[in-house]
Amino acid sequence: MRLTGRATTTVPRAIPVPLSAYVVDCAVYVQGRRLPGRWSHERAVQEVRGRDDAFVWIGLHEPDDEQITGIAETFGLHELAVEDAVHAHNRPKLERYDDMLFAVLKTVCYVGHAEPTTAAELVETGEVMAFVGHDFVVTVRHGNHSGLHEVRRALEEDEEQLALGPASVLHAIADHVVDSYLEVTDAIERDIDLMEGEVFEPRSKVDSEQIYVMKREVLELRRAVMPLGPPLRRLAEGYSSLIPHDVRSYFRDVDDHLTSVAERVTGFDELLTTLVDAVLAKITLRQNDDMRKITSWAAIISVPTMIAGIYGMNFDNMPELHWHYGYYGVWLVVGTVCTFLYRTFRRNKWL
Repeated sequence: MRLTGRATTTVPRAIPVPLSAYVVDCAVYVQGRRLPGRWSHERAVQEVRGRDDAFVWIGLHEPDDEQITGIAETFGLHELAVEDAVHAHNRPKLERYDDMLFAVLKTVCYVGHAEPTTAAELVETGEVMAFVGHDFVVTVRHGNHSGLHEVRRALEEDEEQLALGPASVLHAIADHVVDSYLEVTDAIERDIDLMEGEVFEPRSKVDSEQIYVMKREVLELRRAVMPLGPPLRRLAEGYSSLIPHDVRSYFRDVDDHLTSVAERVTGFDELLTTLVDAVLAKITLRQNDDMRKITSWAAIISVPTMIAGIYGMNFDNMPELHWHYGYYGVWLVVGTVCTFLYRTFRRNKWL
């Protein structure tokens, strides 16, 4: 997505400084163009303060309380938002602290497996927090799959978009996160389609445990997708003066994509519930077939068992007890009755 912006200008060169291990990148942008060199957050703030066409974007990866303290003091970040950014495990949300916005977005990554198991995750989640002010963006990432390097690179190639300031960065991050939702949704849809085909095969090996694993992963995706809708709509409706009018329409576009993902995720949940019911019905039907087979063979075996039990009793006066062909007669009766029962059960598809 492209946004409109202003022309570029000549800018000073930064003094090279080493970046900390938790600082992924720190850059100063003037009218959409990145200033060369490396910047510390203190010098970057000094460079942009007092200018209307510049801002700082600093990216952090899983900082602790001590590491983020200096940056929080430099940019004036609210302590409650800083606490959320350090400890993570938040729902997607958007909060306003005076002249600053704090946004939390859940990132997702699909991890494929040959077959779902109870110990394997199909969807890994992370978090991206963004502090947005008039002249700065501070992003805090949790998770190894939630990198924003490609987002930063794409933005730096589009000076017009960056020229609109920190709001364009927030939009690019939200767009990137929602695009990842689409990719994960497509992957899960393929898995569910394969699972659906196996469930309705006559001799399928899919059991309810595999479907429950998939259902659990869909629930994880749902927790990332569903709460993000209201924050995006608030950004599109002018929730803060930090979001220029030109950027709001792009947030509406991101919200449209998120709505599509949310509808598909809801459909996945309903389909998986149907598949669970289908698997349970197949198990019940298979058990009924097994019970009919067991009952049929028990009825057949009961014939010789009954005859043997009767003639095994110690009575002298029993019919045909001393008959010369009694042994052969018993086998004839047993074979005839058992054959009749077997054919009857086969005809009724019990065997």
